[in-house]
Amino acid sequence: LSSQTFSHYFGPTQDQVEILEYNFNKVNKHPDPTTLCLIAAEAGLSEEETQKWFKQRLAQWRRSEGLPSECRSVTD
Repeated sequence: LSSQTFSHYFGPTQDQVEILEYNFNKVNKHPDPTTLCLIAAEAGLSEEETQKWFKQRLAQWRRSEGLPSECRSVTD
């Protein structure tokens, strides 16, 4: 695999993952834009990186719970 393959790969550090996981598990799985901005600042990440991480983590959590990876509402 060339380095080009991973040029857009986002890999947070262990410290950043701990901050993100804490907020995901203890605070809110669906942070509003203001909270997302605060989490990004705390973790030293961009808002886009933080939002992407939460979206991917939520899909992973939903699969582990036996739910569809994306679900907009209870009626889906």
